[in-house]
Parts: sequence; C-alpha cells; structure tokens
Amino acid sequence: MINMEKRKLGNSGLEVSTLGLGCMGLSFGYGPATDKKEAFHLLRAAVDEGITFFDTAEAYGPFDNEVLLGEVLAPFRDKVVIATKFGFKEGKPDLGMDSRPGTVRSVAEAALKRLKTDYIDLFYQHRVDPNVPIEDVAGAIKDLIKEGKIMHWGLSEAGAQTIRNAHAVQPVTALQSEYSLFFREPEKEIIPTLEELGIGFVPFSPLGKGFLTGAINETTKFDPSDFRNIVPRFSEENRKANQALVDLLKTIASQKKATPAQIALAWLLAQKTWIVPIPGTTKLHRLQENIGAVSLELTSEDLQQIETTAAKITVQGARYPEHLQKRVGK
Repeated sequence: MINMEKRKLGNSGLEVSTLGLGCMGLSFGYGPATDKKEAFHLLRAAVDEGITFFDTAEAYGPFDNEVLLGEVLAPFRDKVVIATKFGFKEGKPDLGMDSRPGTVRSVAEAALKRLKTDYIDLFYQHRVDPNVPIEDVAGAIKDLIKEGKIMHWGLSEAGAQTIRNAHAVQPVTALQSEYSLFFREPEKEIIPTLEELGIGFVPFSPLGKGFLTGAINETTKFDPSDFRNIVPRFSEENRKANQALVDLLKTIASQKKATPAQIALAWLLAQKTWIVPIPGTTKLHRLQENIGAVSLELTSEDLQQIETTAAKITVQGARYPEHLQKRVGK
C-alpha cells in the first residue's frame, strides 16, 4: 500500500485516506454492473494505491455491492474502513424508507455477513425516514455501537435540524451528501452545522456524476439503465448550458497541468480539512487520475479565480427528479 495522506472525519478520530472510493457504480446506477473480474481488479488497485475508505450500501444491487467488497477486502480488513448504509425497505429504494430500530439491527447483522466482517466501521442512514424519529434511530445505533457491531455512524442527505437531533443522542461521525462545484447548496447551512458539531463531511458525486470530468457533453448518450437519464440536470439542453462550468475547470486545469476532474476534487479538498470526497469509477485510469488530485495544491489565487468565475455561472436543472428530491434535506 502506498502511503497516501490521511484525514480525520471531524472530532470522531476516524482516520481515512484523503480520498475514498464510492463503489456504487460497480454494481448499480450507471448502466450494467461491471464484470466481476474487472471490479476485483479495480478494488485491489485502490487498496494498492493507498485508498483505505470504501463506500457501499445494502441498496446497491441490492446486496451485490456489499458481497463484492466483502470478498475483495477480506484480506485487508484491518487496514481499511468500510462504510455501508441502511434505511430502504428490503434494500430497495423504490419501496421507500424503513429505519425502524428492529430493521436497523437486522440490516446491520445481514451486512456483517455479506461484508465478511464482525464490525462495520461507519454505518449511515441512507435517507431520513419521515416515519421514525431520528432519536429512535440514534438509539438503535447506540446499542449496536455498545455491542461492537458498529464503530461509527452517519447520516446521508439529512437536514441541519435532523443532524443536531441525532448527534444529541449518539455523536454522528460523518454526513454523506452531494457536494461539488456542480452542487453547492451544503455551503449555506450544512457545512456550518458540521463545523460547529465536529462532524466530518463525505461528499458523494464530487465530480457531478461524471459531468465535471469533461467527458460528458450535450451529445452523450447514456445506457438505458443509467440513472442520469431521469436527472433534469442531465437533459440535453441543461448539459449544453452547464458546459460553462466544465470550461472553467479546463482553464484552471491547463494552467496547473492537471485534468478538470483533478481540479474539481482539489477544490473540494481545499474547502475544509475534514472533507473526504468519494468519487466512484469503474475504470483504472480514472482511479489513478482522481488520486492525482490529492497532491495537487490550489493556491489562494487559484481558488479565488474559481470562485469569481463560478459565481457568474448558474447551474441549470434540478439534481434529482421530483420523487427523489422529496427524500433529501429532511
């Protein structure tokens, strides 16, 4: 394993590689699942490159992604941090939420088996369940932590008040939500709340679901099973309008002899020392490109240039279709 820089998620003491790996796309969400041998190869390469933070969920498949990670990471279990998630009925987002305490426990116990481990480093509530008080969820987690089945817990896409209420019962280690130059809403209320409470931030889609890499334009055609087909921000006209943001990244990238993706990730890392993005990829060369962002220094002038130019660009289109938008920020 390469000695990659580490970061701590807030005040929790949980130390992870500066960049994690979002594993969802290997099984789910962006077209057909990756060939098992290729997925194995990619995950092993991530370990070799010094990535110690792997993100999965029971809903990715469902279950396939956890099984995959369990197999690949078993030989390195004491060197890696595995994050997984609970909170959808039967692990299927289409069926809606279920964070009843009994369900939280049974999902944890099933995930331990799939992941071939006796503890989960970080267990997130995938989406806030409007029918179960967050205090009850936190209570269930508290019991699992006492039993040593879970080391840390987190929330995903939760609103500021929910974060506070949860944290009061059982300290929250991390919030995982979307954050990038393509979606900056967390800067208003979420980041100040996390800073005040000492909670780490794990941005998913730090490359705007691939848009900020520069590899997608208005003519790109997605696989029929690709989630981006239903995302308003990825409609043809919005992709065309949002190209201005990619052009900004390309300008900075050419000055720094880097790629747009590396600039986008370096920008996130420069925001706070307790932010750990988890870009996902199925391609080895993209994995290596993303890791290159860790050693990329953006000066205060670079950051100012990004800020000034980005302020003139209004990103077009919602980041979720309406039925999914209703599940975030609760």
